Amino acid sequence: MILGKKQKNSTPQKVIDEQPDPDRISCLPGHVIDQILTYLQIRDAVRTSVLSRKWRNKWNTLPNLVFDRNCVAAIDDQLVIERKLLKIVDHVLLLHSGPINMFKFYDEHLIGESFLSDIDRWILHLTRSSIKELVLKFWIAGYYKIPWCLFSCQSLHHLKLHWCCLKPPTTFEGFKRLKSLDLNLVTVAQDAFENLISGCPLLEKLKLIEVDGFTQINIRAPNLKFLEIDGEYEGINFDNTFQLAVVVIDLWWDFNLQSSNQGGSRESSNMLKIFDHLPHIQSLVIESNFLKYLAAGVLPVKLPTPCIYLSYLSLCINFDNLKEISAALCLLRSSPNLRKLEIFSWNEARASPFTPAAYCWEDIFSAPAMPIQVRHVAIDGIFGTNLELDFIKFLLLYSPMLEKMTLKPVESFTPELVRGLIRFKRASGEAEVIWEDSSLHNDYLVIDN
Repeated sequence: MILGKKQKNSTPQKVIDEQPDPDRISCLPGHVIDQILTYLQIRDAVRTSVLSRKWRNKWNTLPNLVFDRNCVAAIDDQLVIERKLLKIVDHVLLLHSGPINMFKFYDEHLIGESFLSDIDRWILHLTRSSIKELVLKFWIAGYYKIPWCLFSCQSLHHLKLHWCCLKPPTTFEGFKRLKSLDLNLVTVAQDAFENLISGCPLLEKLKLIEVDGFTQINIRAPNLKFLEIDGEYEGINFDNTFQLAVVVIDLWWDFNLQSSNQGGSRESSNMLKIFDHLPHIQSLVIESNFLKYLAAGVLPVKLPTPCIYLSYLSLCINFDNLKEISAALCLLRSSPNLRKLEIFSWNEARASPFTPAAYCWEDIFSAPAMPIQVRHVAIDGIFGTNLELDFIKFLLLYSPMLEKMTLKPVESFTPELVRGLIRFKRASGEAEVIWEDSSLHNDYLVIDN
């Protein structure tokens, strides 16, 4: 019997059912998804709703909402863009659920007044949502009048308004939780402004950029720490602002204003009036001709109470004005812990270099020596006049802690000017004087004794 070959048993192969990798986007924790959405434009955040079921309704719980023209596809028709932007805001607010902490609306283009009713409606909705931060920045033919409903919103912590008109109701008593207020190109009456500031007991940061409607700035804010003022006013009064640490003032002041007679009175001193309320000042920037305002009245040689916390000082000085020079010296003598000094030189009528000075510096140099503790000095806008050089000479002579002085000319330096700087005595043996000039090969020149 012929035996055939033994056939192998054919065992069916085991089929392995390979499961697809889990959807990593869907598996992200909720707080991670929330964090991702905060970095996206509203338009992109809404688009994430198609990613998965878990993402579908995430965008409409975003607590921070920012709307600008980036939310709309770029097209040439500005009116169409504007309408789409307003429609997007309406759509998001309609479907939004949960609290809205921040709402920002930016539009750098001029919008029609017909859309202002939409903005009124948004503000009413936001005040009912316990909004904490509100930023409105847009342009219209006139000022946008803030609706009264906003003044009843006591949840506000931060408020920034641009090109608006503030007319609070007579019953308005302030924003009790407001910590920062930024008014840019805003109009508000004198009494309304003062009531607004004094009615914000927690206010820590205040910015006033070309605010219209009043000429005198009166500020009473016991917790204010940062102040920036830019505009044309007749004067500034501080009351109970003892926590102010950072002050930036870019103010144009007319010395001849009739209403500023108090500032020019011989019996008064703007310097004392201002610094009596700034005992904790740490950083001070004085631009335009505000130093001229501080110099009005009787100038002390130094302040009765020194600015012991002041470490940074920036001054804009008219070197043709002896009073401004004296005001600057008063501040320098009154700042025992000053570390950095920046000066921008400007003159109403430039004197020619090396012409006789308009006043006598011998009187200043003959005064009792008061050391200045500054370590770093930068002087910009130098024309090389005798007035400027005398001030540089003074700083070098009475700054024993000076480490570095940087001088930036408006025009190319001359050999005579360099030789003059070399001859200046220095109280600090470590003082390095650097002359920065774009005409130099290395853009700077180190001047040694």
